Amino acid sequence: WAGYNFYGGKKVEYTLTPMLGGVIGNSNGIAAGLEIDLTFKKFNLWSESEYLYSLDDVDYNFMYNWTDVTYSPKEWWWFGISGQRTRLVETDLEINRGLILGIAVKSFEFTGYLYNIGFDKKYFLLTATYNF
Repeated sequence: WAGYNFYGGKKVEYTLTPMLGGVIGNSNGIAAGLEIDLTFKKFNLWSESEYLYSLDDVDYNFMYNWTDVTYSPKEWWWFGISGQRTRLVETDLEINRGLILGIAVKSFEFTGYLYNIGFDKKYFLLTATYNF
């Protein structure tokens, strides 16, 4: 992936990052993406969308979106809701939804996601980030 950050705002701070990438493997193609990060006081909206243009077959084109809405009572922890949308061409829409809980320790961030609570296909996802 390669992209460029556009940022600004006073009351609502924003960062917009259009991206372009290459995909090689089971799917081969060009991927376009957009990351959006909006912050208003202690609320944050983060969303990343990607679209894969397959070089092999249009049936392999792929759209993905991951969106989080969080509230941060303290700078070092946050909680909220999350949704992921995956759609393959000519297939049913799949939306995973869940809860978020995150903490920051020095330069590290750990965020846990519990998706599809109350459904058969629930799962847990843990992300770890190092900021430098």
